[in-house]
Amino acid sequence: MDTNNSARRTEDIALDLLKFIASTTNVVKGSGGGTPGFAGATIAKPEDQVGQLLDLYGRCRKAVEGSL
Repeated sequence: MDTNNSARRTEDIALDLLKFIASTTNVVKGSGGGTPGFAGATIAKPEDQVGQLLDLYGRCRKAVEGSL
């Protein structure tokens, strides 16, 4: 049996971790929703949100690889 196929890749685990963190903490939150009057001071631009997700993914990979 090929161990590469049976074991999950680090990238897959890091991606699952990213999805979990992003969904439970609202790391990237779209405009609208929430309680009126209590929104953040600024709404992040889409490119800023992508940057945040990429940074978070890098941190997730490091955590999964044990290099934190």
